[in-house]
Parts: sequence; C-alpha cells; structure tokens
Amino acid sequence: MFFKQFRDDLAVVFQRDPAARNFIEILMTYPGVHAVLLHRLAHRLWLLKLKLIARMVSHLGRFLTGIEIHPGAKIGQRFFIDHGMGVVIGETSIIGNDCTLYHGVTLGGTTWKKGKRHPTLSDNVVIGAGAKVLGPIIIGKNSKIGSNAVVVSDIPEDSTAVGIPAKIIESDQTLNKFSAYAVGKDPSDPVLKSIDEILALLDKQQKEIDSLKQK
Repeated sequence: MFFKQFRDDLAVVFQRDPAARNFIEILMTYPGVHAVLLHRLAHRLWLLKLKLIARMVSHLGRFLTGIEIHPGAKIGQRFFIDHGMGVVIGETSIIGNDCTLYHGVTLGGTTWKKGKRHPTLSDNVVIGAGAKVLGPIIIGKNSKIGSNAVVVSDIPEDSTAVGIPAKIIESDQTLNKFSAYAVGKDPSDPVLKSIDEILALLDKQQKEIDSLKQK
C-alpha cells in the first residue's frame, strides 16, 4: 500500500506538469512532492498518537519546502502541489483524491474553536495560485477555484469560482478535466467585469461631452 501510494505521488507529476522529465528529477527537485511524502509519514505518526514527533516531521517539511501541512490533515491519493511555496493546509483539512494546489494556496480556519474548522476538498478539485479557502466549507467534486480567489462558502460540484468573495462563473459537467491554474471557460473576475462596464460607460459619456463642446 505504501509503495503504491509513493509511486502514485510521483507518477501524477507527469500528468500535471509538462516540465517533468523523469522520476529522478521529480524525486530530487520537486518541493511539492517532498512535502507530500513527508506529510504521509507525519500523518502516520499522528495517527499513532506520536504527535510531537509528527509535528517535528511536519516542521522539517516546512523548513525544507516552504509548504506547511499540519500532520492532522487528511490527504487522499495522487495529490499534487505545483511549485508549492507558501502553501498552508490546516489541521482539520480533508483533501480527496486527484486534487491539485498551486503556490500560495491557504486552506485555513476562521475560528479558534476546536473541531472541524478547515475546508474539505472533494475529488478532482483544482485551486489556483494564491487562493484562500477558509472555514469548514465543502468544495464539490471537479470544481476549480481561480487564482487569488477568497472562498468562504460551499462550492457545488462541477463549478468554477473566482473573485473576492468568490462567485461561481460556470457550472458544467465538462469541468472534470484538469485545468492548469484553475482557469475555466470564462476566467473573468465579476468585479473586473463590472469595472470594465463602468469604464466603457465613462468613455461613452466623455465622447458625448466632447461632441457637445464642438457644437
């Protein structure tokens, strides 16, 4: 079981990073892989109630990779962290199979109370660089979170969410394919879209003013 999981953690890199060339390169130079492998060990120690040692292994992983994964977090199969620097995964986070996180992602809590306080990612979720997913919320299967989005409520299956706070911009059964940086068919931020509309209106008004001045 351990060796199959180890092999899968390496093999998934070829599927999601076109720059990967061979297993030795992945094993030696991919901090996301190092962080996941160290977390697998730390989590086993955590389950054995060796919590101090588990935290020490986790801290070593953070020191070596810049990726902080609490040993209590539950992570499924074929999990991939691309680039990785600045990723934070909280204690009660649950991550399903075939998920992908980019650098700067936070799976964080919104309360100091004990219990479930971090997000749950269902299978095949992609979270873009810099996104923040906060609280005991659920991100549905095959969903994607755009870069720098802030998610504070549940996201249904087969959806793409962007913006601050994140809003759903598409919901489509075809989203079960991997998409780099969580870019969907319509990657525009709703806020930016509104700003563009305001600028277009101002431009129209300016032209009308110039026309009146000429008359």
